Amino acid sequence: MRNLVVVNDPKDWAFPQEGVEIVAARKYLTHPSYTTVEKVRVINLCRSLGYQKIGYYVSLLADARGHRPMPSIETIQNMKDRAIAAIAGSDLQEIVDDSLGKVHSDEFVLSVYFGRNMAQRHERLANALFRMFPSPYLQATFQRGEKSGRWRLDSIKPMAIDDIPPGHADFAREATADFLQKAYTRPQKRSQRPYDLAILVDPEEAEPPSNKKALQKFQKAAEEVGFNGELIQQEDYSRIGEFDALFVRETTGVNHHTFRFACRAEALGLVVVDDPASILRCSNKVFLAEMAEQQDILVPNTMIVHRGNVDDLVARLGLPCVLKQPDSSFSAGVRKVTTTEELNLQVEAMLDKSDLVIAQAFVPTDFDWRIGVLDGQPLFACRYYMADGHWQILKRDAGGVRQDAGRAETVPVEMAPTRVVKTALKAANHVGKGFYGVDLKEVGGKVYMIEVNDNPNVDAGFEDEVLGDELYLRIMRTFFARVNARHRGWGSA
Repeated sequence: MRNLVVVNDPKDWAFPQEGVEIVAARKYLTHPSYTTVEKVRVINLCRSLGYQKIGYYVSLLADARGHRPMPSIETIQNMKDRAIAAIAGSDLQEIVDDSLGKVHSDEFVLSVYFGRNMAQRHERLANALFRMFPSPYLQATFQRGEKSGRWRLDSIKPMAIDDIPPGHADFAREATADFLQKAYTRPQKRSQRPYDLAILVDPEEAEPPSNKKALQKFQKAAEEVGFNGELIQQEDYSRIGEFDALFVRETTGVNHHTFRFACRAEALGLVVVDDPASILRCSNKVFLAEMAEQQDILVPNTMIVHRGNVDDLVARLGLPCVLKQPDSSFSAGVRKVTTTEELNLQVEAMLDKSDLVIAQAFVPTDFDWRIGVLDGQPLFACRYYMADGHWQILKRDAGGVRQDAGRAETVPVEMAPTRVVKTALKAANHVGKGFYGVDLKEVGGKVYMIEVNDNPNVDAGFEDEVLGDELYLRIMRTFFARVNARHRGWGSA
């Protein structure tokens, strides 16, 4: 790949680097040798990237020529938007707190040089900001909240060479040389296959929907069907436009970066699993309860509880019963209550968080069925057994920490009861055409839908016990078919 560093005046460039060409901005914009479509990385270090300034046009025309500008026009615009800065700061809050925890002032300015900072304790934050806002040199300003005492990202802006403090010059030179050398020598593996697939993961998640071995199998299957598969993290938000498809493999939530990733990817025309509508619908048990009633899907006797009907709950459902926070997942936010006193206490606590709570009659079984459904078709069937001495598959302590889990047993789909599979497909198909795990109970010849989960577990050694590698290939083939169909549609428009 050809590497260009574009500056207002080549005399500004004090970091000579082998294999890197230094070019004046006006020459890059006008000289024919820079208008050809080829593999070119453009490091834009112009003094101003303001709208319609020369630096702005460098990134704009680089994009039009098929070059790879840093920063891109999208990154330049994102850095100007205080709302996006606020969202980025929220997504990185844990990293921000860890990095700035020992800072005593109420304002802190962080200088970032190709994802690095002079202080080791700020390296993780610097790298996270660089991945969200890929720009050679950045300056991020943080403010401490007067009431909360927590740090927030107030603004982020690009730095020109002239903005580098004299005391930072040697470090900036080292960071620049390291980045450009890596960028120059890195092989371009992604050009080998027609499409690019991003798999969103969180390596620090305690209970991810796929274990490490499963993620490796997803990547291998992606490559076999024709994708360049890459694991990405929340810091890669700004890179979504580089891909053709997004596969979310971390626990989703509406007030969470996974939902923003899905929305952004869908807006950019990517194939997304799970899509924003699926996340919205599956994340809220009020929606699922209403859907089940409207579509005549059998569920345990259910009541949508609010402050005006709490007193009717025992008469309608009896005790024990199960209370569910609308946006609960993985058995968190789900409580079984056996006495009126316990019921009133738990309902009050839940209604403090949500205006509506789901209550269901307690239906005891030794196991729940989980039917995996993709694109309206059954994919796998599992029996999830209750944890020893517990009424749920997952046993948690009072703080919500997982203590124990029941065993899982995967069976061929055709061996699962027909009525269980049919109920699962009916429920899933009324949610969408994404990837779902439908939980059901079979009691006395009747099948009850418990919930529909987006982003269901696929762990190596469990859900793939019957199909093996074929499970991952089927999921990736669905992705590939959808991407192909979308590209054909664009081509015929």
